[in-house]
Amino acid sequence: MKAVASSILRNSSFLIFLTAAALTSAAISINGNKDNYPFDETNKNYGIPFRLVNNKIILSVKIGETRPLRAILDSGMGWDGLLILNSNLKDSVKLENPKNANIGGAGKEKASTAVFADSMSFSIGDIKFKNQRVVILNNDNFKGSSSDAVVGYSLLGHSAVEVDFDKLTIILHDPEKLNVDSSWEALPISFKNSIPWIDVKVVIDKENPVDLSCYIDCASSEAVEFLLKPDQKFSVPEETKEVHLGTGLSGDIYGKTGKIAKVILGSYELKNVLAAFAPSEVRSKQKGADAVIANNLLRRFNLIYDYPRQKLYIKPNSHFTDPF
Repeated sequence: MKAVASSILRNSSFLIFLTAAALTSAAISINGNKDNYPFDETNKNYGIPFRLVNNKIILSVKIGETRPLRAILDSGMGWDGLLILNSNLKDSVKLENPKNANIGGAGKEKASTAVFADSMSFSIGDIKFKNQRVVILNNDNFKGSSSDAVVGYSLLGHSAVEVDFDKLTIILHDPEKLNVDSSWEALPISFKNSIPWIDVKVVIDKENPVDLSCYIDCASSEAVEFLLKPDQKFSVPEETKEVHLGTGLSGDIYGKTGKIAKVILGSYELKNVLAAFAPSEVRSKQKGADAVIANNLLRRFNLIYDYPRQKLYIKPNSHFTDPF
């Protein structure tokens, strides 16, 4: 089987952190549904073009009577559906029997308010996703962002998802028929709240490699984000710069950036990596995480996210040696 490709986005003023977004209201279920597999009896694999903007994968999504929406692919969105960031789209989306909800994410302020509806449908390329939850934020936290929406588990949770950053294409494979050749390296992943976790090794300066438990956030345009907390397993580089890392569903995230010696992912070493450092209680809602593996690192590989078999397949691509 041959690999296919993808691309990325970043705007430092509107970097969106949606990992472990928590939607709360009366009697809500956000679990995936096997009926959402997009495959039919023809066993066809589906290709979806994307753009890579500021290290984020941007997909074109059509819903209701809206213009095509620019949606970020987010592995931190662990439920079937679409999160729309632009409140001005409410009238054209036409939610059916909408309900009110609160939705939390990164940041230290209160959760965002939203309206949502279930049993909705939207399309990405030639694929129509049915029985989806669609959530529209009420606030203007992301006003001015170049993205309209976020999508995650609808794609990643039900297919083997091949991301080719050379060809800027995503291919959805039937996970039961996926056949991966020896050019790929398979890495084990695990799941908490439908979000993928992976173990990596890091070297900050000249010390021995340190093992870290990380989760994957392909909606972040950083390479790796270290989570600062009292029991952290890593040191912080001597030379860092204070920065505004972005805006989450619960407010702004501030932190530092600095170069580290290397990140070791499987058998591959990425050197002289520009890393971010942020307070764990602000950046992440994931208990036990040491760091976040993000898309400025992931985009250096062609990838296959195989959630059903709990594997991430990686293969270095033409961007592997790009400087950070």
